[in-house]
Amino acid sequence: MKNIIYVLSLITFFTTPYFAYAKKIKVGFILSTMQEERYQRDKAVFEQTLQRLGGEVVFASCNNNEQTQAAQVDNVLSQDVKVLVIQPVNGDTAAGLVKQAKEDGVLVVDYDRLIRNAPIDYYVTEDSEKVGALQAEAAVSHMKGKGNLAILMGQAGHSVAEARTRGVLKVLEKHPDIKIVVKQYHHAWSPQLAMVTLENALTKHKNNIHAVIANNSGMAHGAIQALEEQKLTGKVFVAGADADLTAIRDIVSGKQQFEVFISITDMAERAAKAAYALAMNEQPVYDMMVDNGYGKVKTTSTPVFAIHKQNIEKQIIATGFHSRKAVYGN
Repeated sequence: MKNIIYVLSLITFFTTPYFAYAKKIKVGFILSTMQEERYQRDKAVFEQTLQRLGGEVVFASCNNNEQTQAAQVDNVLSQDVKVLVIQPVNGDTAAGLVKQAKEDGVLVVDYDRLIRNAPIDYYVTEDSEKVGALQAEAAVSHMKGKGNLAILMGQAGHSVAEARTRGVLKVLEKHPDIKIVVKQYHHAWSPQLAMVTLENALTKHKNNIHAVIANNSGMAHGAIQALEEQKLTGKVFVAGADADLTAIRDIVSGKQQFEVFISITDMAERAAKAAYALAMNEQPVYDMMVDNGYGKVKTTSTPVFAIHKQNIEKQIIATGFHSRKAVYGN
């Protein structure tokens, strides 16, 4: 009887797929925040993609706080991850977190915002400068090349905020009759702080502001709230970025005129696939090399698209980014 059991055990072992016994590869995924709507999508797509590949995700977010992020890195690294995918709260100061991961033998994929002066293994980003350029081109067209404009920037030290603003400024350099009346960073990309900034600017300039460009959807909505108080919605051009559902609804209702769509699904998928490839000792595909001050990093850049009322159907609904019911309510 014992011999029969032994033989059956051997048969079971050799006929059961290897992955049933193999330990799943763990990948850490740390986002700066879950404040904006888009990050629910980043998290969901990343986890779904990695699980489909056969990996397991150890997730954390940091409420846009550097100290919290340092603690979360400690926690995630303690869970036997092979690769750490991290969106830095502050790209200028996150090099120490990369060094810590490297000392633990963990590879690092930099997500969304550039970590400077650190030995990152791969970078997944967007064409942030193009985002700003698209916003500014739309604003210039609406303003017919003249008037007062406000720029609502994200948090200081974020490469995305800096690059998006740089794209705006490069376009505006060619239009000297457009005056920038405010250009301000906002801690944690706060919509509330953005609203206060625009309220103050409207007061100072006696409502004589013709356009607002915000580094993301949340701050654009904060601007709209400030404009609503002065009964200026629809009269002042507003541009945001990330295509949060609220922003798309604001475009439909005429409160906002322009948004830039970054394919978050594509970005999160690329990050998950790159992390899994690195964990398997393979080289992920890349589009270009980016110098982060430490060296040149293999990088993939997610495409961006202009969104306005006329192309919501094509770019937002047809792509499945938001449903028709979510956008239009029917």
